[in-house]
Amino acid sequence: MRSREKGDRGVVQSVVMFLGVSVLSGALAAGLAIPFAGLAGFTTEKTSETLQDLPQQFDEVPVKQKSQIFAADGTLIATLAEQNRVPVKLAAVAPIMQKAIVAIEDDRFYEHGALDLKGTLRALLQNKSSGGIQQGGSSITQQYVKVSLVEKAKTPEEVADATADTYQRKVAELRYAIAVEKEYSKNEILEKYLNLANFGDGAWGIQSAAQHYFSVNASQLTLPQAALLAGLVKNPTGYDPTNNMKRAKDRRDVVIKRMLELKVISVSQANSALKAPVINPNKVRPNKLGCANGPYPFYCEYVVSELEKNPAFGKTPVERANFLKTAGLTIRTSLDPKIQKAAQNSINSHSNPTDQAIAAITIVEPGTGLVKAMAQSREYGNKRGQTSYNYNVPKSYAGGYGGFQNGSTMKAFTIAAAIQKGIPLNYKINSPSPISLGGKTFSTCSGPYKILGKYDPQNSTKNVPDPTMIQAAQKSTNTYFLQLSQRTGLCPIAKIAGALGMYQAQSGEPLEQVPSMTLGIDLISPLQLSNAYAAFAARGMYCTPWLVTSIKNAAGKSIQAPGADCKQVLDPAVADGVNAVLHQVMEPNGTGGKLKFGKSDLAGKTGTINEAKAVWYAGYSSKLAAAATVADASPPYKELQGQTLNGHGINDPTGSGTAGPIWETAMQAALQGYPTTHFVAPSDKTQRGDVKNLPFVNGMNPDDAANKLRQAGFDVAIASGTVNSEENAGTVAYTDPRQRDGAAEGSLVTIYVSNGSKTNQPNQPTKTNAPKPPPNTTKPPGGTKPPRGCPPWNPKYPNC
Repeated sequence: MRSREKGDRGVVQSVVMFLGVSVLSGALAAGLAIPFAGLAGFTTEKTSETLQDLPQQFDEVPVKQKSQIFAADGTLIATLAEQNRVPVKLAAVAPIMQKAIVAIEDDRFYEHGALDLKGTLRALLQNKSSGGIQQGGSSITQQYVKVSLVEKAKTPEEVADATADTYQRKVAELRYAIAVEKEYSKNEILEKYLNLANFGDGAWGIQSAAQHYFSVNASQLTLPQAALLAGLVKNPTGYDPTNNMKRAKDRRDVVIKRMLELKVISVSQANSALKAPVINPNKVRPNKLGCANGPYPFYCEYVVSELEKNPAFGKTPVERANFLKTAGLTIRTSLDPKIQKAAQNSINSHSNPTDQAIAAITIVEPGTGLVKAMAQSREYGNKRGQTSYNYNVPKSYAGGYGGFQNGSTMKAFTIAAAIQKGIPLNYKINSPSPISLGGKTFSTCSGPYKILGKYDPQNSTKNVPDPTMIQAAQKSTNTYFLQLSQRTGLCPIAKIAGALGMYQAQSGEPLEQVPSMTLGIDLISPLQLSNAYAAFAARGMYCTPWLVTSIKNAAGKSIQAPGADCKQVLDPAVADGVNAVLHQVMEPNGTGGKLKFGKSDLAGKTGTINEAKAVWYAGYSSKLAAAATVADASPPYKELQGQTLNGHGINDPTGSGTAGPIWETAMQAALQGYPTTHFVAPSDKTQRGDVKNLPFVNGMNPDDAANKLRQAGFDVAIASGTVNSEENAGTVAYTDPRQRDGAAEGSLVTIYVSNGSKTNQPNQPTKTNAPKPPPNTTKPPGGTKPPRGCPPWNPKYPNC
């Protein structure tokens, strides 16, 4: 106890001596003097009592370090920092740099304690005789404490308190300096100071300063370089050589002459250093901080948005954002520069930044969710042909545009729901154009939905009168898929799409269950669509988009980061069926047939919304999946017809002809180096569906046969004309599908009428009557409404 009192008394004496020097000088001793009024009424004992209230130890401030984001191959994407700093050990700092900073800031640093009274008085006299501040009065330890206190401050008020010219602050600073001298060696203090100091122009710490001004490491600094940096800490802005070369040279020369005066360097060394150029402008490295200054700004901002959700970074968004910029993290991401280049090159070859329409594409990896590439036609910025919107992601992310209506790419989810229900791939539906659906009822997760009023959607392409599911997908037959969605119900479609990451990209709400749902009326982003299609490629395995693959702290230790998040959403057999259907879209008879390349199996789907204000192509192999869109992104939205794309007016915009080439070029280059792959063929059960036995109706009256089939749960059409058959003329010759093959419940069964001939060679009927729908026994709830159209562009009923 006595020894502590003695130690405290020694501290008090040191402080009192310091106060005395300050008062007797009648001036500010290099900014450290305390106003005389602050001592009024204070005796040594009273001062001692006041000092006992001060902290007895100094809690070291964590050094703010820059974090860096890297691509999958180690390419730097961005540097995130409040202060561009790379801490180094003192051994990694050139000895001449250590000597320079000590010479100009505290030449007796290794001889005195926390306070250098002799140095303070000498600096005061020297500065007075020269008419300016040539030497500092604060010790390096005191300067370290002051900078640390400012670093600890988290609010403007705390910064003001840490720099206030008050008695309490200056005495507290000195007490902290004494504590630091007790805890650390001189070399440790110098190391901490060099890593913490501001060297101007965005360079914090000696390593960043050396790299910034001279493109060298701190260990490689020469005498003139070290002298320049040592001079900067006094006034980082005023002596910044990138701002004022002359002032920087004058200050550097002061340091060199001081080093000569202290015999740290020789006369010849000094003369040589004084003649050296201050900096080589060509070697100054700009401090490019933030996503905007990196090569992939949109992807980078998307990554940062994800990182700021990580609870390991802090409890609040502010804490997490601060941690990200100050913790010295090394972040590895999913972006593949090779695939990114393929995507951006494709965008660049098919569009221009100044086009009226925009183009965007996202590429992901099936089975992992790794987002490999994200490219768009407009660059990052606020000039003409630039934007801060990321057209590839939902609005919930920083800069996210919030998607476009996805048109007929939505039919893939209707196909999945149909296969899941046991509907076969050869399922036929009579699909006229237009078709009248007014008064029809569609089931939803919340009950039946009856269409009130007129609703007569039509097809944009020609097809056979009674297409199968594959044929309807190949030609994107709207009236087929509207009827198919009525038979599957909208709820299964919505559930499958939701499980595959499909939601409204503007609001984050579930997709709306309305009759036109299968035509793609909700706003969807390329990221969502490509990732959902990737689940088909992965045989029903859905993975949430995966961006950050690893995070390490400044010490190289791993920090928890969300990894691959995958789950089996669809039965593999269902996904195999979807792949088989969409694969045929890319065969010669399909709308995507001209986009086929290579030997690997490919699958895809076109999408064109109402009035072609946005067009899509989404497709995949088993290795990569991508979704490309061309759209009007400038309200009020207009049709693409006549808008410019790649500097030319768009004529007849379609998913295959406008967005398809972007997808094709990008995927062809991205898949180079991957092995040839094939989809798993669908099982016989998937192809045939869950078939029911067909009633035997051969030889019956056609109308009686039709009623019997309807009672068994089938849709019925009677073919016009007659066919050769052994059955009596005017009776049922056979059905399609045949009785022995069965059919899925609710599927179309066509009756062929016999002409009484004994020949077994059937004639092709010339015309098929429209199927008679089964009776509607569902009563719609009150307040039903007409179907949603294609907002935000057209409130009318859609032909999307």
